[in-house]
Amino acid sequence: MGMLYNHLADQLQTLIHEGVYREGERLPGVRVLSRQFGVSVSTILQAHQTLEGRGYLEARERSGYFVRLPRLDTPEPKMELTRAEPMPATAREMALELCSDERTRSVPLAAAIPHPDFLPVRQIQQATLWAARHGTEVLDYAFPGKAEFRRQIAQRMNGLGCLCTADDVLTTNGAQEAMILGLRSVTSPGDIVAIESPCFPGILQALEVVGLQVIEIPSHPTDGLSLEGLQLALEQWPVKACLVVTNHSNPLGAKLSDERKQALVTMLNAAGVPLIDDDIYGDLYFGDHRPRPAKAFDRSGNVIYCSSFSKTISPGLRLGWMLPGRYFPQAKQQKYFSNLATASLPQLAVSRFLEQGGYERYLRVARQQYRDAVERMRVAVGHAFPEGTAVSRPQGGFVLWVQLPVNVSGTQLYRKALEEGINIAPGRMFSISDKYENYLRLNAANPWTERVEFAIRRLGTLASEMLKGS
Repeated sequence: MGMLYNHLADQLQTLIHEGVYREGERLPGVRVLSRQFGVSVSTILQAHQTLEGRGYLEARERSGYFVRLPRLDTPEPKMELTRAEPMPATAREMALELCSDERTRSVPLAAAIPHPDFLPVRQIQQATLWAARHGTEVLDYAFPGKAEFRRQIAQRMNGLGCLCTADDVLTTNGAQEAMILGLRSVTSPGDIVAIESPCFPGILQALEVVGLQVIEIPSHPTDGLSLEGLQLALEQWPVKACLVVTNHSNPLGAKLSDERKQALVTMLNAAGVPLIDDDIYGDLYFGDHRPRPAKAFDRSGNVIYCSSFSKTISPGLRLGWMLPGRYFPQAKQQKYFSNLATASLPQLAVSRFLEQGGYERYLRVARQQYRDAVERMRVAVGHAFPEGTAVSRPQGGFVLWVQLPVNVSGTQLYRKALEEGINIAPGRMFSISDKYENYLRLNAANPWTERVEFAIRRLGTLASEMLKGS
């Protein structure tokens, strides 16, 4: 069914592009289209909703669906090319504000947390009930992780080109802990770590916890980390590790090509610098094939792979894993010192979900949902925000990086929006410097309700008012 309505939506979109249905015209009724395409009325309605999400249709009460052409000329944000020097890692305090029960207080466009409507809630409930009946096994410590969970992860990783066994997998409390364990395994306080810029605030928090210095490497909105910039940093500074999100980075949504991933792994291996690869968004790709992680090009064990199910299955399970490569003994010891073990119940529940094929079935639908949600919000921002706004074109994940006109402060917009019950993530959170003052990040993983649509329009109005007043 999912493939059918998506295919139908693509057909209708092509007809719109070819001028068969013009902007402002009403589409034929659902029953007419049902007979014309030989599909059910429900399939037509799902196709309409998909096209509405992409910005090609507008639903009018008691009138039907009308064609509208999305604003496709909105440019991408530019890559900031500022000179970087190592600085102590610091995480903005406002990052904590965004995590403080935001969903009950405001329109949740800030934190990169998917709404439950995007998650396999019923399937995980069933798997958890099954795991709870698993006897005393759920009550035991599981160090370095439940054998079945690690086996399922090893199967998945081998499918991505990362040759490993269950003994190579270390279970963690989310990707955040995996990154911290990786950093502690290969660095000492005061060491310099290279990161991409802009950078996910959780990475900055991890670096601060370990007491490290940071050198920010510029990233292209589409192509990801600048390898040329990284090479310059390696030549100038005693970099001890490099931490990158190679697939659908947060906040840009950028993806390194296979060629660039291989070049990155080769470059760092030659320099003797470990690569920590955070692949938390890798399963949420919008293309035809799952992008390979950098770990797939690792032949020396120099890549520490980190991921979790927080963005796909449940953020509350806090279930992640890592492949530490040749640093496994250090990471295992750090895990033991930190909290000994990850809870057994989530591991058993997710193992069940994976083993029965539920995860892959869920992902086939979820990827389209995320793709539609991102495109819907990208189009809405293009319509609502002032001239001079640029919006990212993510290749996966569910966040948008918005560059405001130069005189519009993302921090001031955040404060003004918060007063009106709208929560966004200002650009300053994504760097240890202040070079993203006129940027913001939006979370698109929310049902497209009137409340969310109004929030986007209101943000655009506030930004326009700030631009006029500058």
